[in-house]
Amino acid sequence: MWTEHHEVPKTRREFLAKAGAGFGALAMSSLLGAQESVRSSHYAPTAKSVIFLFMEGGPSGIDLFDPKPKLVELSGQPLPPSFKPVITAMGEYNAPLLGSKRTWKRHGKGGLWASDWVPYTATCMDDIAVIRSCITDGLNHSGGVCQMNTGTPLAGRPSLGSWVSYGLGTENRNLPAFVVMQDNPATVVNGPRNWGPGFMPAVYQGVRLQSGAEPIPNLKTPEAVGEERQKEKLALLAQMNRRHAETRPDASELEARIRSYELAFRMQAEAPEAVDLSRETAETLELYGANEKATESYGRMCLLSRRLVERGVRFVQLYSGAGSKWDAHSGIEKNHAEHCRSMDKPVAGLLKDLKRRGLLEETLVVWGGEFGRTPMSEKGDGRDHNPYGFTMWMAGGGVAGGRTIGATDEIGLHATETRLHVHDLHATILHLLGVDHTKLTYFHKGRPERATINEGEAYRRITSG
Repeated sequence: MWTEHHEVPKTRREFLAKAGAGFGALAMSSLLGAQESVRSSHYAPTAKSVIFLFMEGGPSGIDLFDPKPKLVELSGQPLPPSFKPVITAMGEYNAPLLGSKRTWKRHGKGGLWASDWVPYTATCMDDIAVIRSCITDGLNHSGGVCQMNTGTPLAGRPSLGSWVSYGLGTENRNLPAFVVMQDNPATVVNGPRNWGPGFMPAVYQGVRLQSGAEPIPNLKTPEAVGEERQKEKLALLAQMNRRHAETRPDASELEARIRSYELAFRMQAEAPEAVDLSRETAETLELYGANEKATESYGRMCLLSRRLVERGVRFVQLYSGAGSKWDAHSGIEKNHAEHCRSMDKPVAGLLKDLKRRGLLEETLVVWGGEFGRTPMSEKGDGRDHNPYGFTMWMAGGGVAGGRTIGATDEIGLHATETRLHVHDLHATILHLLGVDHTKLTYFHKGRPERATINEGEAYRRITSG
């Protein structure tokens, strides 16, 4: 019934427009409201949340977790004709092979290999499943990072975190479902599109937190304003926003902005405690290297990610080397030594802290970059991009650790056993969260869209030794 607060429509067309706008807003409100609560999975999950440790620029698996004695033996020689040649980003596939200079040891009950670049992570190998046979279509950073985040090298699709947020919602309506952090102010290649919602409503995009002492700037209400006055201001703002949105039911960005304001107000009560690392013990800060110059940035991010997932945040992504800093086309010894040192202790600290708190069983930790590095040299002492066979690893969330999955050839150029494409990796992550990637659909322009673009198969054996 129309009330005094509404202008009576003068024509049938005006009535239908107003009515349509109202029903559209109602439908959008229902859709966006689903994001604020837990949604049912397709089957019993082994993981409740994901922490994706993204080494931007492409870490070298053959220098970290996939030793190649044959490559050391052939170092300085051209690629033997028995190995299928590849197209490389910089076109130097005929360059001499470059053997790894690392010292390798087996670790844990499973005897997994790890190099001296990751001594802290090496102590956690019994909780880790090393996947040596990953492949992707992205040859350069833009395409590679885009595909590892969205499933395709071409921009425009929702990120994996957005799919998880859409499919499962959040367990804590006072915190974002999907959070992103990076270890330096540089721009991650492709920028916010990596954690964007694509064609989904904007409410499903990732929320980027800042590094440093104040992860969420301007969150605290100024003392001069006070809580009651803040509530009144936000109530008036919400009323004005809703009135504006009623005539624009298709503007998902507007609805997302309104939701973000509402979330920001709720976060004022809970987020300050969630991101307050001063509540942690000195021993925990030391475990993550949170007070050491080399590890402080990534250490604090890893510790913050643990605090977020234990409070119900569904998907957390942490960029190491933001701005493609892992991209070692030359000087790989200096490059990787520096970046391994910055992330190794924090990552191991995260795994150990999650485990001792009983959180590793329900938290899936994923480590990797957009691709790996070639066994051929570049500029004498570097390595080019290798999307044809590279290493990632997973731990927790039901993953059976202490083993390797798949293999590359003798020099680490091509994946040869249990080849897992990015679509398979995404399907596997969703599977561990209790989501069937073939059933998780979003209708866009009249057709069903899926996170894995109707491709890929979950590697279900990842939960069994």
